[in-house]
Amino acid sequence: MSTTEKAKGFASEFKQFIARGNVMDMAVGVIIGGAFKSIADSLVSDIINPILGIFTGGSSDLSSLSFSLPGGGNLMLGNFINAVLNFLIMALVVFCIVKTLNTFHDKLAKKQEEEPEEPPEPSNEEKLLTEIRDLLKEK
Repeated sequence: MSTTEKAKGFASEFKQFIARGNVMDMAVGVIIGGAFKSIADSLVSDIINPILGIFTGGSSDLSSLSFSLPGGGNLMLGNFINAVLNFLIMALVVFCIVKTLNTFHDKLAKKQEEEPEEPPEPSNEEKLLTEIRDLLKEK
């Protein structure tokens, strides 16, 4: 197999991969997740930080909480706490979304199980063959 054939094969596989619905759903999820991250960042920095800042010495911003280290560095504890809070908020939202989708999926699957499929009505050929069979049984 030549290099151009491999490239064409790779390109066609990639095209099939992109055309699947799951990839598009994932792309939409990533975009919405990125947009929601800015909401979570704002919640932490604009609402939670000032409240927690009251308990850390009256500072209005928790991200400014830091400790000087011997040797000249700063331990930026506030920034770390912000990152942890952002992660927990995003994890909670993703958990709620997945839990809701799983509940919906389970209800849909249960509904499909409860409604058994009725057998399809026999075709005209099957009806005629059944009549012929019944007539032969009578003889």
